[in-house]
Parts: sequence; C-alpha cells; structure tokens
Amino acid sequence: MKKLKFLFGIHNHQPLGNFDHVFEELYGQCYQPYFEVLQQFPKLKTTAHFSGCLLEWLKAHRPEYLEMIRDLVQNGQLELLSGGFYEPILSSLPEEDAIGQIRMMNDFLEAEFGCRPQGLWLTERIWSPHLPKIIAQADLRYTIVDDTHFYYAGLEERQMHGYYLTETEGFSLAVFPISKTLRYSIPFDLPEVTLDHLRRYRDEWGFDAVTYADDGEKFGGWPETHQWVYEEKYLHKFFTALEEQSDWLETMTFGEYVDRHPPTGRVYLPMASYEEMMEWSLPYEAGLRFRELKQELQAADVDEASVTEFLRGGQWDNFLTKYEESNHLHKRMLVAGEKVKQLPPGHQESSGALRALYRSQCNCAYWHGLFGGLYLNYLRHALYSQMIAAENSADDLLFGTERGLSVETVDFNKDGFDEVIVSNPQINAFITPARGGALMELDYRPACFNVSNVLRRRPEVYHQDILDARTRDESGGDRPLSIHNRIQLKEEGLQDKLIYDRLDRYSFMDHCLAPANTFEEFKSGAQETLVSFAGQPYQWQRGEDPVDPHTPFELRLKRESAGSSSGERCLAVEKTYRFDPNRAALEVSYSLHNKDEKPLDFIWLVEHNFTLLAGDAADRNYILPEGGLEDSRLASAGVLSDIQTLGMRDEYFGFEVQLKYSPAVELWRFPVETVSQSEEGFESVYQGSCIAGCWRVRLEPGQSRQLQAGLAIKKL
Repeated sequence: MKKLKFLFGIHNHQPLGNFDHVFEELYGQCYQPYFEVLQQFPKLKTTAHFSGCLLEWLKAHRPEYLEMIRDLVQNGQLELLSGGFYEPILSSLPEEDAIGQIRMMNDFLEAEFGCRPQGLWLTERIWSPHLPKIIAQADLRYTIVDDTHFYYAGLEERQMHGYYLTETEGFSLAVFPISKTLRYSIPFDLPEVTLDHLRRYRDEWGFDAVTYADDGEKFGGWPETHQWVYEEKYLHKFFTALEEQSDWLETMTFGEYVDRHPPTGRVYLPMASYEEMMEWSLPYEAGLRFRELKQELQAADVDEASVTEFLRGGQWDNFLTKYEESNHLHKRMLVAGEKVKQLPPGHQESSGALRALYRSQCNCAYWHGLFGGLYLNYLRHALYSQMIAAENSADDLLFGTERGLSVETVDFNKDGFDEVIVSNPQINAFITPARGGALMELDYRPACFNVSNVLRRRPEVYHQDILDARTRDESGGDRPLSIHNRIQLKEEGLQDKLIYDRLDRYSFMDHCLAPANTFEEFKSGAQETLVSFAGQPYQWQRGEDPVDPHTPFELRLKRESAGSSSGERCLAVEKTYRFDPNRAALEVSYSLHNKDEKPLDFIWLVEHNFTLLAGDAADRNYILPEGGLEDSRLASAGVLSDIQTLGMRDEYFGFEVQLKYSPAVELWRFPVETVSQSEEGFESVYQGSCIAGCWRVRLEPGQSRQLQAGLAIKKL
C-alpha cells in the first residue's frame, strides 16, 4: 500500500493594533521555539503562513528570525503560503483590494525569502464561491479550507482526502480539506493518538493524503500550551514520531502534492467557514436555539458526524447584522477606499494611503467569537486610525489642506436611510437623522482618532455560562484543553455587569425622561421615557446647497411626538448642528416647545458616548476647569452639579475633548463595560464613557425653552 502523505501546515498571525508586548510574548512562547524544533528534523516537509501584520513586526524587531525561515525555505523543508497581506476577509472586500492584498504578500515573500508562493492561506477559512476567480487572478493555484465546507457540499468524511478542484467563471482552484479530527487532536492528544487517526485514514479508508492546518499559536501561545508543547517536549516527540513512521507515512508540502498528484474530484463549495465560526456568527436568538439543538442531539446520543452536513450555523456576513459596530467599521472602510481610489495609482502607493487602507481591512476587529475581536476597543481603534489616515492623505492630495467644509448626504452604512457626513481638515462627523439625529461617529483627524468608538452592551449566548457560574474542574489531567473546551472567569462579579443597552452608543442622543428618573436608573438602562426621541426618526433639512466650504454649515432637524394618539405628551424639538470650516468643533442647539394642553415637567438629557480607550490610565482623565473632581478616572461614575464644561484629556495621544453646556447641567457619567469571552476566559472590557447632561425643564402650554450643548477638541 502507498504511503500516506501528511500535509502539515500552521498559520501565524497577530492583529493589527495588538500591543507590542503581546507580539514579544508570543514570539518567545511559540513562533521562535516552533521553528527551532523544526530545524532539528530536516527530513520533515511542512508549510507555514505568516500574516503581513506579523511579518512587519518580525522584520522590524526580529530580523534574525526571518533569516531562519529563509534557510528553511531555501533548503526545501518549508513552503510559505500567500494570503491577503493584512489578513482581511477576502470575500468582504472589493475585488480590486482582495487581489491587491494577495499580490502585496506575493511580492513580500519573493523579496524576503526568495520564493514565489503557489497557495493561499484563506483568512479564517471563510469561503465564498466567487473566490477562485480572485485567487487565480493573483497567480495562485490552491487554498486550504475545513472539511466542514465539504460536508455542506454533501461529501462524507471518507471522501476528505487529497485535494479537489473547483472553479468560477472558468477560473480553477485546488482546495484541500482540513481534518477536524486532526485539528482537535494536535497538539492536545499524545502523538500516538494522532498517529492512530492517520493509520485509520490510510488503512481503513485508503486515503492518499490528509491535511492538517491550524493556528500556530496552539503550539505554545494558547493558555497552558507552552509547557506541554516545549517543556514537556510534545512537539519534539510528535516530529520524532512522524520521522519514525516513514515506512508508511510521508510529509509533503501542499505545492509538491499539487504538482505530483491528480485531484480527488471536482466540487462546488457553499459559503462557509469552520464549524465554530459558523455558530458564532448566528444572531443571538438563533444562537440560543442552535446551542439547544446541539445539546438535544448530544442527550439523544446522536452521532455528530451523521448530521454535520445538515446542521450548520450562519455565515461570516451575519456579523455585519449581528453587530452594528461591525457593519459601521466595514462600510467606513469602503468609504475610505473610494477616496483612496480617486488618487492616481502612483499616488495611492507613494502617499501611503493604499497601505493604510489595506491595514484597515485586517479582519480581527470586524467579528467576535472565541477571541476578543470586535470587543477589544484598541483593535477597533487601530482600524479606524488607518482609515482616517488613508482619508487624510487622499483629501490633502485631492482638495488641499485649506479645503474647508464638505457635506455629503449618502446611505453610507447601507441601512436604507441617508446619513449626513460633515468633514473639514480637523474632524469627520457622521450624523443619522433616522436614528434620533444622533452623532454616529466623530473623528479627530490630526490624531487619526475616532472618539465615538464605543461598543453597545448586548446579550451573548455564552453569558448563560457566566450566570450558571460553572465551577466544574476542567483541567483535563496533565495535558491542556483546547480553548474551545475551557470555561474560566477572569474576574469576580461579572454577573452584575450583564446590562444590555436599548440603543447603539451614539452621541447627541436626546432623551425626554420622567422627572423622577435617577442616575442609577439611567446607568442600568431602567430609565422611564416620557416622550420618545432617542433612536426615533427626525425630519431634516440640509440647508444651503451647494455648501460654501469656507462658511459655517447648519443641519436642521426636528421631531414632534404624536401626543395622545401615542400615549405620550405632545412635545416638539428643533435640533440644529452647526459646524465651522476649520475648527475641530460643533455646536448643537435645542428648541423645546410644549404643544400639549397641560404643563410638562421632564428631564431633557443629552447623552454622549466617547472613548479614549483606557478607563483607568493615569494619562487619560476627566478635567473640570474649576477643579473639585475627586475621582477623575474615565472609568469613574457619579453625578456632578452645575456643570458648564467637562473635559476628557488624553495626554498619550495629545488632545482633549471638551463638552460645553448652556445653561449649566447636572452631569451624569459612568463607564460603558461589556462582558465578553477571550481565549483566556470571560472578562469585562472598558468600551468608553457615557456622559449625560441633564436639564430639569418645566414648560407651560405653548411655552418654549432654548438649550445648547457643544463639543470642541483641542490639541495639547
């Protein structure tokens, strides 16, 4: 019988925006020791992929490591895979960007390692049927996806060997199926257990080749794996076992296998990813039902393999509907891309705008599953920072640095309603008339900083695990468990932080509250609304058209409650935004008019949600001009009386956000903290700070009241 070809590959990646110390720790824990062990086994053939985010860090900080990789490549022991350079979800990009990212990686690998790649690492193995055209146009021959994809196409486990050919519009591509059995076995089982799986593939099913490919961080970077993989020498033992079984087992690179062997067959794969990703992408309610169904099948002792092809979750694109913040990021990236592509091709690259755009497409902050992802504000910030940098370069080249104001009315986030985008060289402001005339995003362009980058608190399926307070021992004996099977609470009291928001965390959100409402009720989302304004559609007028870029611009909005027909009191509001051509500032004026037959007593509350990323950092604080703030941390909470001005100062990035009110307000503030899971366990994450200016108002029938709230950002 022929030898079984074992196609073994790893994928190494760190997100754009991750902390330098994390790169350093993982370099020492897994990236460096993995290849130091591999060097001791020159007969083994393996494959690896490094994302561009990681390659750039390695080139800057560990150039000797790239020399080691280069030697392995030149000796024929290691094949390197291409991919989108900054690890984007290829199916979520314009085709031009997807091909551009792959070609950037192709060129880097050839320049640094002297090899022209043949295959592609598909980010998060997120497959879409149109990808063969994109990948083939980038001069690549194959990619690697999960066996899950093949199950959904109707194939069985006994058919998951070698590679299959697929195509779209006549563009062909070889596709290798990753064995989930091996993915869960390596490196958590003893080497002999993995070898038993391989023997079964060869002896019982007659496989010619089988594929393993997964995160390189499993080899020392995941919790508790470094000791097992290196100190207890799992990896050395595993590679030794592979060499010792050379009479029936042969390691080979994917490129070599494609060159020497015909395809197993032809296949057309549906949109899919690995099984866990498909489950994570489901909306909350559907995710609950999916979990319950899986538990019912387990209780009924149904063989999971027998229903795999019929039991599937959602698709990656669901994240764009599950999380409005993900969709906002994605559509902002597309807006930035449209600006960059107005530049001549040479200027796109020389200005750095194209590279900044590509960096903003790094996938990690666009979704959430086992890893923090979207929930980590510094990862979202890194993407926004690159988007804004790309736009700054494009706008400066296209319109000059003295361009003044621009105003655009467009449904940029594709929700069916127009937004108003007001920009000058200092700020970008995105306003949504359809959702309460709120400020969706505010960018301080000199610092490339979106100060509105605050995530909404929402329910997650895994929150039930926290409520259950599971404490069962899951140590798994001497070997580490896969992070898919670990439940760990990183802090006490997480149950008390499971508070869910009714609306997205925008700013200049208008609330008309019953006068008895308290700060604690507002903080917990239990406030009583007297008249609905927040999140409700406002009528609006754009103002002068066309806009003179060198004069102030006003955006006028209004809303009137339906009165008795809706069970609410009859209150009308006129809301006017005012922007200056060159200042990082905006003013909002309110005219409140009682159209009811009775007097109205209420709290008019204007809510802001802003972030400077860190709630407890010593260099980021609240500032009161008159002093007297006992706790100035951005994570502090409480009530302040008779406030006209409050600052949020960021000494690290060098600017201060100033909120101004007229007349003075009672000011409520509290940190917005979400509860999420990461590979290390469940944790709370500071997203930003909610700041609410409150006026206590009494209006007689027919009476009006004028109020103002403003914002300015100044450089320190």
